[in-house]
Amino acid sequence: MTTTTSPPTAVPYAPGLDVKASVSKRPLSDFKLIAFDMDSTLINIECVDEIADAVGRKAEVAAITEATMRGEISDFKESLRQRVALLKGVHADSMEGVYRDRLRLNPGAAELVAACKKVGMKVLLVSGGFTFFTDRVRDELAIDFTRSNMLEIKDGLLTGHMVDQPWGDICDGEEKKKMLLQTCAQLGISPLQAIAMGDGANDLPMMSVAGLSVAYHAKPQVREQAMVAISEGGLDRLLEVFRP
Repeated sequence: MTTTTSPPTAVPYAPGLDVKASVSKRPLSDFKLIAFDMDSTLINIECVDEIADAVGRKAEVAAITEATMRGEISDFKESLRQRVALLKGVHADSMEGVYRDRLRLNPGAAELVAACKKVGMKVLLVSGGFTFFTDRVRDELAIDFTRSNMLEIKDGLLTGHMVDQPWGDICDGEEKKKMLLQTCAQLGISPLQAIAMGDGANDLPMMSVAGLSVAYHAKPQVREQAMVAISEGGLDRLLEVFRP
């Protein structure tokens, strides 16, 4: 009696780095754009959760964030509106404290961005988080393009609402995908020449159109669908996937 075995779905590069068998080893320079999610991908925190801590609502907000990132709450826009509403009355200075005292780049973030820039790639930061933080991370890493949400502030306090921007109201999964595709068009490249990297369910739309999708310490649903999954170590472990 003969038996057949199914081909492996992932190639073990090293512990904590899983690569689908369909991913061929190629130079990083084959890609022209890398798109990052921010919260829990490029940085170590979920900013909305940490802002909520200022009014004693971190646990409540974090529970909604976790359910949303796991894909258990499918309407990201409504989820974000609920969480932002709970921030009403937070002093704007509290956000400065979150940035200064709690926000850190995840390990390997600066190294990966530098490696991408060295081979001529552009960098996009596209986030369901807030401009207060994305602008600072953009400046710190010399990121080329950003899209994120803007919190409304009146008399130095958060109102519990967001400000509409020229492109729309809320940067959700579909907006992330739209921004990636628009940036590719602006650069005159195919989406297949883009890398998309994230950790939550709202990153899946942009990951679905990119030439290479990468899950970083991600939720199960995202790990399963990504071409590359990093579960141990820093963001720069992605560089192990490429050949010189």
